[in-house]
Amino acid sequence: MSQFRARPPAVPSILVDDAVVRITRWDFEPGADTGHHVHGLGYVVVPMTDCQFLLEEEGGSRRVDIAKGAAYRREAGMAHNVVNAGSEPMSFIEIEYK
Repeated sequence: MSQFRARPPAVPSILVDDAVVRITRWDFEPGADTGHHVHGLGYVVVPMTDCQFLLEEEGGSRRVDIAKGAAYRREAGMAHNVVNAGSEPMSFIEIEYK
């Protein structure tokens, strides 16, 4: 795999990491991505802005728009790359439960 990235990286900021949860704020400039990853823990996402996601998953890519404050949950094992497909910066809080 190449060491070079075509997209700017999203910026994670760990807010809490204890025995119960890990809470991370993710900030994305337009076009930024997380890089492909697999979630080892179940998690909840709470958008801090309106988010226009491009989700690159094993079965293909899909667009998902999520309104600010509209939380959702996923199980451990989710594999994807999250891209800001919008023209404005976006951010969300990810809460992983241990």
